[in-house]
Amino acid sequence: MRDWADLLLLLVAVSNLYIVATSRLTSCVRASAIQGATLALLPFVLWSSGWNVQMFHLALICAGTLMIKAIVIPMLVFRAIREANVRREVDPSVSLHSSVLLAGVAAGISFWMARVLVLPHPAPTTLLVPVAFATVLTGFLVLVSRRQAITHVIGYLMIENGVFIFGQMLAREVPWAVELGILLDLLVGIFVMGIAINHISREFDHIDTELLSTLKD
Repeated sequence: MRDWADLLLLLVAVSNLYIVATSRLTSCVRASAIQGATLALLPFVLWSSGWNVQMFHLALICAGTLMIKAIVIPMLVFRAIREANVRREVDPSVSLHSSVLLAGVAAGISFWMARVLVLPHPAPTTLLVPVAFATVLTGFLVLVSRRQAITHVIGYLMIENGVFIFGQMLAREVPWAVELGILLDLLVGIFVMGIAINHISREFDHIDTELLSTLKD
């Protein structure tokens, strides 16, 4: 099962690069949905064998992750895109080529950090920690390099995905209620962001967050 876990983590890493490489908002949302579906399988692949885990607990986490990350949140973001009537990320703060290069640098830093970091428990697979760090750093890159508010939602979701991956190291200690609570917080956060985007698009002709800094009292 370790090989399957490594494959899922590699898919997450590829989706990170794809998100920063495309300017299509709909493609970003689809990639994040695929990333969410991939992460929904990760706990099952890691812990369904070799650990005396309650299958109900494991199935609940996988189903909740799939429902929220791969279905509900993408549906809310697609609705926000339709309401805002925007399809592309126009003139990002950092070019797409530079974004891919920075994402690659972030991945290299993540592998270095995974080697020097002293962990309280051994990771179930060697790719788990570096991919978790790379996903968090790439999410921050999306937040600072994109101007559309909808893309910021994707960046926020990627950061949470990285935390989710790293949290698999603590799956034995963290109760399932806490894990579901984290997913609920994520859902509420995305829901609030969707409402804010809709209100911004109704009041202004665009949702470019770069121009919000020019507002005066």
